[in-house]
Amino acid sequence: MLKHEQEKIVKELLDENESFRTSEFAERAGITRQAAHRRLRALVATGKLERVGKGRGARYRRVGAADRFSATFPVSGLAEDRVWTESLERVGFLSRLAPNARKVFTYAFTELLNNAIEHSGSESVTVRFESCPSEIAFEIDDLGVGIFERVREAFALPNRLEALQELSKGRVTTRPREHTGEGIFFTSKVADRFEIDSGGLCWLVDNLRGEMTVRESPDRQGTRVRFAASPDKPDSLQDLFSAYTEELEFSRTRIAVRLFEIGTEFVSRSEAKRLVTRLEAFRDVVLDFTGVEMVGQGFVDEVFRVWAGRHPQIRITPANMNPAVEFMVRRGLGR
Repeated sequence: MLKHEQEKIVKELLDENESFRTSEFAERAGITRQAAHRRLRALVATGKLERVGKGRGARYRRVGAADRFSATFPVSGLAEDRVWTESLERVGFLSRLAPNARKVFTYAFTELLNNAIEHSGSESVTVRFESCPSEIAFEIDDLGVGIFERVREAFALPNRLEALQELSKGRVTTRPREHTGEGIFFTSKVADRFEIDSGGLCWLVDNLRGEMTVRESPDRQGTRVRFAASPDKPDSLQDLFSAYTEELEFSRTRIAVRLFEIGTEFVSRSEAKRLVTRLEAFRDVVLDFTGVEMVGQGFVDEVFRVWAGRHPQIRITPANMNPAVEFMVRRGLGR
């Protein structure tokens, strides 16, 4: 086969996908793997192609192509561990992941893809990877019911915002016989940055800044989940989980109080009751008041006297209070 014919095959492969393997080129060109390797190496040497990855996982792409990769899979029969293993082979920049970071990404990717497979009701799921100097990210995008809507329906909640609030606490699952409900919670904690976009709401977690926020977003079908972290992330999974577990049991949670109201003032008992719903599932609860400007006497009384009095076995600790909030909490506690 002439060189220009081989280059035409290279172009066809790159038009079909962002990158390809030596074996794919060899099969399409009808030549041996060794001959394909020599030809592709020559194209790299002349600046017509770029090689990413090492060994049998190496792939070829256009020079200067963005470090991105995407693929869509039918959900039926899909196994999350196989998709991850194939992604490690196909996405060259995943080789940048240090050992601890690779374990974190393996956990997060398989947890989130399993959620899409088993809970979304979507017929297909799209997986995207992206690399930049400071972080590697992946997205999992489905066209199903939507995660907040699914939780809202399962727990008969009045709206999707309350569904998001419940997810942020942890231990929420619509299939309790098969799942613990810990996956989303822990995945949001091991990321540097994490977000879920579904049904007109976007939940953003920035663990580098210690921030958690909710904003409105364009309504969309299904759910998009994004996970990003440094490829050199030094923390092990055990280190990251230890803040929320005791003797391997998920017994602690940290609640961002500001998620429970679009605003910065918490006055009513109804707001307090919504905040403490299902917290009896934990033994240790930290209420993070970052960004909260004011709390009212009714709110404080409902949380720290009424609810705490009904659950004396649970330790509830306020954190990151400004002086006004701290004054009201201490006054409510009689300190």
